[in-house]
Amino acid sequence: MTAAPHSPAHDYAQHCLELLHTLGHCNARRMFGGYGIYLDGLMFGLIAFERLYLKVDAQSEPRWQDAGGEPFVYDGKGKAVKMSYYTPPAEALESPELMRPWARLALEAALRARAAKPAGAGRKKAVRSSTAAPAPRKTAKR
Repeated sequence: MTAAPHSPAHDYAQHCLELLHTLGHCNARRMFGGYGIYLDGLMFGLIAFERLYLKVDAQSEPRWQDAGGEPFVYDGKGKAVKMSYYTPPAEALESPELMRPWARLALEAALRARAAKPAGAGRKKAVRSSTAAPAPRKTAKR
């Protein structure tokens, strides 16, 4: 994690990682003022405004709604945009064992989303550093 140690955001992210450790070694990466939560390079959660949100899809969303989960919504150019992430039940934030089924549900939704993407989708092309030596140019012979 790259947040300032002992900041409230860092401490909350650490707490969330401890709750999610039953899935395996998760990590948090700073993004857009919050964190993305990853397992083996797959994002299945996010932290925004010191709240944990976990990945949902059409198959799992009703379970999250039935449990009282709230969707992650942000303001996109004056319009509310709902993302496919929901808060877990409050009691799940108290123990890794209570979080386990919700974490697994989120991971399954993330795996389904990845499987549904066409090959190569979502992968960014490498960007060459401006400090790297330029590639040699072929010049026309005169």
